[in-house]
Amino acid sequence: MTTTVLCAPGSGARAPSARRAGAPRARRSSALRLLVLAAALLGALFGGAAPASAHAALTGSTPAQGSVVRSAPEQVTLTFSEGVAMSDDSVRVLDPQGKRVDRGKLRDLCSGETVKYGAGLPPGLPDGTYTVAWQAVSADSHPVSGAFTFSVGAPSETSAPLPQQEAGGGVVGALYGIARYLAYAGFVVLVGGAAFVLICRPAAARVRSVQRLVARSWAALTAATIAMLLLRTPYTTSGDLADVFDLGGLRQVLETKPGAALVSRLLLLAAAALFVAVLFGAYARAQRDAGRAGSEEGRTGAEGAGDAPSGALVTPEAPDAPADAKRRKDLTFGLSVGGAIVAVGLAATWAMAEHASTGLQTAVAIPVDVLHLLAVATWLGGLTALLVSLYRGPYVARSDVRRFSRLAFGSVLVVVATGVYQSWRQVGTWQALTDTSYGKLLLAKAALVVVLVGIAWFSRRWTARLGEGPAPEAEATAVLESVAARTETAATDGPAPATDAPTAEADPERAAQLARQRAALASARTKRIRDADPERSGLRRSVLAEATVAVVVLAVTTVLTSTEPARTEAAVKAVGGAGQSADANQPKVLNIPFDTGGPRGKGTARVDLDPGRSGSGNALHLRLADPDGRTVDVPEVKVSFTLPDKDLGPLPVTLDHVSEGHWSARDVQLPVPGQWQLSLVVRTSDIDQVTETRNVKIN
Repeated sequence: MTTTVLCAPGSGARAPSARRAGAPRARRSSALRLLVLAAALLGALFGGAAPASAHAALTGSTPAQGSVVRSAPEQVTLTFSEGVAMSDDSVRVLDPQGKRVDRGKLRDLCSGETVKYGAGLPPGLPDGTYTVAWQAVSADSHPVSGAFTFSVGAPSETSAPLPQQEAGGGVVGALYGIARYLAYAGFVVLVGGAAFVLICRPAAARVRSVQRLVARSWAALTAATIAMLLLRTPYTTSGDLADVFDLGGLRQVLETKPGAALVSRLLLLAAAALFVAVLFGAYARAQRDAGRAGSEEGRTGAEGAGDAPSGALVTPEAPDAPADAKRRKDLTFGLSVGGAIVAVGLAATWAMAEHASTGLQTAVAIPVDVLHLLAVATWLGGLTALLVSLYRGPYVARSDVRRFSRLAFGSVLVVVATGVYQSWRQVGTWQALTDTSYGKLLLAKAALVVVLVGIAWFSRRWTARLGEGPAPEAEATAVLESVAARTETAATDGPAPATDAPTAEADPERAAQLARQRAALASARTKRIRDADPERSGLRRSVLAEATVAVVVLAVTTVLTSTEPARTEAAVKAVGGAGQSADANQPKVLNIPFDTGGPRGKGTARVDLDPGRSGSGNALHLRLADPDGRTVDVPEVKVSFTLPDKDLGPLPVTLDHVSEGHWSARDVQLPVPGQWQLSLVVRTSDIDQVTETRNVKIN
């Protein structure tokens, strides 16, 4: 059973002036304070936010940052915490004069769960300090970049230019962040507004303010998606805004996972445009016809009863022809199924290209993320549609509000359940909630959601107090407004003067002005009748407060998706920073002097163990050089590992002679982490032999 308030046209009367003058002013003041508070929170949030942090972190490099090596390495390698996309220009090695010296070809050194890339170096590089500048795009679509130095022989001055800003920063980063926020907001309002119309209040399909809300949210999401697609090239590479017109870069973006997700979103938005057209076209007309049928029967009933108050006719929706009812049912079913498919697809364009697409349990995380996005959209987007209906639309029945209240409650349960799983997946430990930026933002979001649920509880209380029809105060105000309108109409539309002067109706400009005045007066009367209902006024204020907090929640969520997850941040801290520790997740390099005591028995052995951690994926390289640095062969070398604490070993390593002075071995097995002891045996003649031991920490 739905209700409709029909108000007589005319001019506004002056019913209880003190209440009428004071209440709207108080309401406007309350709404203004809430909006100012939201603006202040958003300013504090974005004003103190750093450039977007990427979600892949550099966890190791060879050579290590700040290290000094005896001779130039064959290559520079970078190890990351998760999968990244890189190109031939992603790693650049610059000499002390700033000239690029790497071979310009990226080497993919990934194996198993190890994400490693390298850049080859030519032989014979002179001594000095070299700069490594790198840039990549993490698996969840965010750019990451950095630079570090190492020295050959001894440190020197360097004039190599370093990047002036982080990847994803500057003006381009700010514009991309704004587009991301608008995309999230557009998705939430589009999906939630449509769900509100189909599930809670079908009559809202013919409410102009709700139509504008959903249509504009579609336009905002489409414009933001196009902007993100164009900004993707400068966002992940140069940072130069002019590169939005780089067609070559756009073509490369389309070949990446984030680019494919954005294009898929645009295709789904084309289907969403058709959905919106049917929703506010054929479906709205079907609801209008049903409303007219109900109005005719209600008017007939009112005339028979003779007790309906003037200016506030309450008309129940009556059953109409079976054919019309079947048509509405088919439209509702088709829109529900089609809308659900489009909504799931749109949510998947985020889930399959961002947080959920990388890390732990991606097969579970992606559908959970889709559910989370849909529940948030149904809750907050429906709340926005309800707010617009309460402030800018006709009378909203109690049954409609209660349907949304039940829908919102179910959505909150889904948001909480999926949010808990996502939090565990991205945070991992209780300590990370307070020790990482991601954890702190997550706590702030959880606190805001608690506030939002608390305000929603007050909204449910106001909903419980609603009557099925207008409150007595609203009915009395409607009668007064109707009487005043008729009085003013009679005064203004009295007998025309018996003159030949042109009337206002004969003057098109004057007629248009009068029409605008009448429309403004009618709108003001409708607002006064609506505001005379104290329960609905309280509900409007409560829903406005909910929507204000929801805006801030959405902003925090946008920043959260651009922040390095707590698990990644904790892993970087555990290794002492990106590329700064040679003992954690770094290839182990040992320079071991030896002297067998015989002719040409002196020299240095260099042992490289990569990646230098427990397991069977280690590669070992052994190189021997004489005191002058020239490579030298010997009759025999042996390498073995022992772990005294665990009574393991010695574990011999089978070496293959690769070239003069160079031996190598693959799949070196070091079963457990710990302080291992490397034993090196060098024999330079039948009787000249020495054994050297060194400690090496395996992680």
